[in-house]
Amino acid sequence: MGAGRILGAGSHWAGALLVTLTVLRTHLAHCTEPPGRFLYQGKSECHYSNGTERVRYLVRWIYDRQQILHYDSDLGRYVADTEQGRPSAETWNKDPARLAQARAEVDTCRHNYGVAQAGKVVGRTVQPKVKVSPTKSGSQPHPHLLVCSVTGFYPGGIKIQWLKNGQEQTAGVVSTELLQNGDWTFQILVMLEMSPRRGDVYTCQVEHVSLRGPLAVHWEAQSDSARSKMLTGVGGFVLGLIFLAPGLLIYLKNKKGRPVPQPAGLLS
Repeated sequence: MGAGRILGAGSHWAGALLVTLTVLRTHLAHCTEPPGRFLYQGKSECHYSNGTERVRYLVRWIYDRQQILHYDSDLGRYVADTEQGRPSAETWNKDPARLAQARAEVDTCRHNYGVAQAGKVVGRTVQPKVKVSPTKSGSQPHPHLLVCSVTGFYPGGIKIQWLKNGQEQTAGVVSTELLQNGDWTFQILVMLEMSPRRGDVYTCQVEHVSLRGPLAVHWEAQSDSARSKMLTGVGGFVLGLIFLAPGLLIYLKNKKGRPVPQPAGLLS
């Protein structure tokens, strides 16, 4: 049975909703303790198997990154994960209206799946665009970073590797977070710190569900001697043009002032 995907984010969960509340405690005048902060989150998820053949609704309450309470439609009730969440779980399980509302969310999950499928979100794939570019740092003679820009892909699940001469590189690899573009596509940057030498070939290799196989974009380090030869060749070409131009002008001027020769048979 296949696991469902989150609509618009490409993970293994669907229809996720994240609500974050930040509450500041009131600082009383007689307290010596500085103002404190805590984070309270409610996160709802729809889990799908084989489309809507089996739908599971899960909502979790998290206090300062610790889950204290959750509701599971497979159980049909609220479950305390910590002592802090126990009073709420016991109270809500005694509330028939609240339980009925939570159980009805399974139908909401089914409805949302149908809407997403009609809009070609479920099962939709878009191939990534991959570009590799070097960056320099200050007065360094060589680029010290290679940036692999992967953009415009869907869903968000993607694997990106850096290779040097065919060998995977793990040290010095830094990645941004997966960013949503607002058009049901994603982008991400993966950077590699490097010290290139002559003949080194760096490869950004991307694997995605929209691709038939890995997509590889290469970047080859240029040596100082190769760069110098190229600059020397360009300089010689420019100098040649500079010296050629005056000679060409003199030749054309002399040719213009010289009388045109007549055939011998036309002379009297």
